[in-house]
Amino acid sequence: MEFNAKRVDEANAVITSTISAEAVEKSIDKIANKAAKTMDIQGFRKGKVPVAVVKQRYGSKLREDAEGEALREVLNQGLKELDIKNEDLVGEPGVTKLDRKEDGSIDVEIQVASKPNIDLGDYKALVPAVEDKAVDAKEIDARIEEMAKHSAPLEKIKRKRMVKEGDFAVIDFEGFVDGVAFEGGKAEKYPLEIGSGSFIPGFEEQIIGMKYEEQKDVVVTFPEAYQQKTLAGKEAVFKVTLHEIQEKSAGEINDEFAKKMLPGEENATVETLKAKIEEQMKLEAKAAYYRDELKPAYLDKLVNELKFALPTTIVDQEINFALNNKVRTMTEEEIKALQEDASKVESMREELREDAENSVKATFIVDALAKAEGVEVSDQEVTQVIYYEALQTGQNPQNVLKKYQEAGYLPAIKMSMIEEKVITKLLDEKLGK
Repeated sequence: MEFNAKRVDEANAVITSTISAEAVEKSIDKIANKAAKTMDIQGFRKGKVPVAVVKQRYGSKLREDAEGEALREVLNQGLKELDIKNEDLVGEPGVTKLDRKEDGSIDVEIQVASKPNIDLGDYKALVPAVEDKAVDAKEIDARIEEMAKHSAPLEKIKRKRMVKEGDFAVIDFEGFVDGVAFEGGKAEKYPLEIGSGSFIPGFEEQIIGMKYEEQKDVVVTFPEAYQQKTLAGKEAVFKVTLHEIQEKSAGEINDEFAKKMLPGEENATVETLKAKIEEQMKLEAKAAYYRDELKPAYLDKLVNELKFALPTTIVDQEINFALNNKVRTMTEEEIKALQEDASKVESMREELREDAENSVKATFIVDALAKAEGVEVSDQEVTQVIYYEALQTGQNPQNVLKKYQEAGYLPAIKMSMIEEKVITKLLDEKLGK
């Protein structure tokens, strides 16, 4: 078997080989002999099927399996010669040539991508200057006032008037689709906050202007993506009766309120609450500062400073992803023009190449930083984050996790968490905390 394995650069290699016809036939015999011992074919005792019969009936499948086994052997031999371990492979090796010749031999070429070797140098010296973010006392007071407003009880308005934005309309309602009431579409004395967006789009707007004890038909259309499939996209009529209008009373800010907001804090006072809110707001401000300003600046600097080879297959995947996203925003005429002129597609790909290379480069840099700093994110941490976000948005956590698993999003989510963790660690060190 002719064979050659060479590195194109530190991240890319090419393995070429000519697999002889004899090698393929030998592999076919081996697979057929093994199958004959377990195969159950009518007219023969199990395990006693002649090899010739197996080869006659399943010749094309046997050849396909034999060629696949030969390719794996070529790949394994190539990786051994190149000293590339399986854990260092990036993506799936790609068969870029498979030429079956008349004499039965096969010329193959396999492209292999591996993790690049990255010399981070003095990466800590490139961490940007970090300021300690302070929070204005007025912002703290405004946050506490907002908390007091939300926790204040609802009170019936003192004089009767029409419903307006921000009111809590106490209503009875019952929903009908095609004249038939549907499950979950009925409630009595329900306090609906007008403008909250908690009901079907268009519902709350139609409540504005209603008067006490007024009855009204509210006509809306359920969204196409509505979770209850039997209602998705359907027009519904809600028979609504307004009983009264309520509004939030002015929330009183005192030590009792502080105790209510800090149930685990013994002898809590307004000053204790202010200190806790200040701490929370400083963390929020720091997270936004890191995420929006410092992290992008630091990664851009590392991408520009560090030089190393990139796996071409991964860069191509990134270009394809960006290209697909761009095509989704194009008109039918623009897409047709691309289909008629392949050079325009290649031109677009080249326009996207630099950003794609920088994105791939940043991913490998983050991976190297995490290793250098000993930062890890477990699968359990990823699951916890997905569960928390699902609960925050009112979704079923297990369903969301399953959807992400099936879509292959989990590795990207983990990498995003690693990036956040390692860069936050470096920025905190720069800040001296």
